[in-house]
Amino acid sequence: MATPARVAANQLRRAFGQASTKRSCAMPRSTSSVGFVACPALKLFDSVAPQSHCTFHSTAGQRPTKQPSTQRRNYSSRPPEAEHHHHVRQKVTLATLRKLYKRREPITVMTAHDFPTGTLVDKAGIDMTLVGDSLAMVALGYTSTSEITLDEMLHHCRAVARGTRASFLVADMPFGTYETSPEQAVANAVRILKEGKAEAVKLEGGREMAPTIARLTQVGIPVLGHIGLTPQRQASLGGYKVQGKSAAKAMVLLEDALALQKAGCYAIVLEAVPEPVARHITNVLSVPTIGIGAGAGCSGQVLVQQDMLGLYGRVPRFCKTYRNLADEIVGALKEYSADVKAGTFPSEEHCYPMPQEELGKFMKMIGQQDHQGKAAAAVENNNNHKEEQQKPVAEAATA
Repeated sequence: MATPARVAANQLRRAFGQASTKRSCAMPRSTSSVGFVACPALKLFDSVAPQSHCTFHSTAGQRPTKQPSTQRRNYSSRPPEAEHHHHVRQKVTLATLRKLYKRREPITVMTAHDFPTGTLVDKAGIDMTLVGDSLAMVALGYTSTSEITLDEMLHHCRAVARGTRASFLVADMPFGTYETSPEQAVANAVRILKEGKAEAVKLEGGREMAPTIARLTQVGIPVLGHIGLTPQRQASLGGYKVQGKSAAKAMVLLEDALALQKAGCYAIVLEAVPEPVARHITNVLSVPTIGIGAGAGCSGQVLVQQDMLGLYGRVPRFCKTYRNLADEIVGALKEYSADVKAGTFPSEEHCYPMPQEELGKFMKMIGQQDHQGKAAAAVENNNNHKEEQQKPVAEAATA
């Protein structure tokens, strides 16, 4: 049975069937890092089957076109957009997350704050990418998450979206963009989905936010809830402290979770909550819980990418550091600096060559210019010498 991509390719062949160039296309199912269409007439095909490779055969004395290479270097000035089309997994949707939850398969969530981090999270096969307001601190250097603005969040969300193809994309609503009224929340959430290219929003708060969440879900905006330690409210909580350690406070968390579920949240983040409390809340709810410092009993887990990669040294107790990239990066930067100072970088392999024939022409041009320059300099020196000689004569005549 012909695939949609194959059908599209055949249609394009027929559309350009009168051209004198014969096209033969093969579509390997490879997930290599290369996927491009060199044929100008089949540019449209690139959007249908980006992994295709086109071969050209010259006819009627036409100049043969260069065969496309199976490797293409991605330069720093050109993002590797072709690689984004090579995900073999299907797009993660709310339905996908519900299936994972029903199968009791843990849901993976990771933060991202720009194009590279979004791309890496997507490539790693993470189920859900969160553009968290934690980027205020780990990416922008603010002292708290409450300082980031909606425009800043939109900027970073768009960057992450450009690197995300399969992962479900969620963005935090910044402090001050949803607390005033449900109408305010809807207006700003619409911006996050339209301008930020997110698929859902996350907001902090318990039952007091239920009417706002209900309004958002009524207009078709998926909401990820967040209770426990809510960083945007850390000042009123007395700092970044574990929540729900007493029986009374644990009961409040349970009631908050039930209120958010009733309001329409598709999942709820539990942050810095004792493991038994988080496990019980997870068992009571009929929507997934995403834990961060809430134990293994949750339906899924989320971490801040910079923390788990060891970019800033000290991390919270709940975070596992999978790599110490800070040391690796600083070491690489020091090696670069040392190479430049020693004159060992760039070496020949990092330089672009020039055809010998053209180099010879260029050197000949330089030689002519040098000769002309020396002749002009000699004339100028001679003129200056004459002027110096004439000065005493002119001065004597004046006297």
